[in-house]
Amino acid sequence: MTSPQRLAKLSPGSLDEAQRRVYDAIAGGRRTSGPRLYTLVDDEGGLEGPFNGFLLHPAVGGALEQLGSAVRFETSFTHRAREIAILMVAQHWDAAFMRYSHEALGRHAGLTDDELAALRDGRADVFDDPAEQLIARTALLLVSAGDLTDDDYAAATAALGERGLFELVALVGYYVTLALHLRVFRIGLPEA
Repeated sequence: MTSPQRLAKLSPGSLDEAQRRVYDAIAGGRRTSGPRLYTLVDDEGGLEGPFNGFLLHPAVGGALEQLGSAVRFETSFTHRAREIAILMVAQHWDAAFMRYSHEALGRHAGLTDDELAALRDGRADVFDDPAEQLIARTALLLVSAGDLTDDDYAAATAALGERGLFELVALVGYYVTLALHLRVFRIGLPEA
C-alpha cells in the first residue's frame, strides 16, 4: 500500500468497557487458539489488520467479530475450502493483510505453494478436488460479478446445497467487507 495507514492503533489501555469486550473477543477469542501463524496483535497490544477499526464502534465491530467467528468456525466447509474462498476475495481486492494471514492459514490447512500461487492469480483450475474447484470458481464469480448465473447457481447448489451456498455467500461477503476496510483505511502488513 502506498499511502500510510489512516487509523491510529488504539492501545488496550485507552479502551472503554465496550471497546474492551470487542478487543478481548478478537485478541483472546477463537482466532488466537491454535498455532500462531500470523500477527494479530502488535508488540504494544494494538490489533493488526481490519480489527483495530472494529473498536471505533463497538456495537458494529462486535457484530462483525461475531459474524467473522461464525463464518470462520461454524460453517460446513473444510479448512482448505474456507481458505480457498477467502484467498479469492484477497486476490480480487488485492488485500495484502488478508492474503498474508490467510495464506498462512491455508498452508496450515494443506494448501500447496502451487495452489496458493494459482489463487494469487485468481485461478480455480489448479484444484483436483471438484468441490474445491467449485468453491474457488464460485467465490471468484461472487467477487467479480457480484452474482451467479442460473447455471452457476445450479452447479453451486448441486454441490453445496442451498445451505452451503448461503454459507459461501456469507463468507465471501464478510471478507469483502474486511477487504473494503483494509483498502479505505490503508491497512497494510504488520511491521516486522
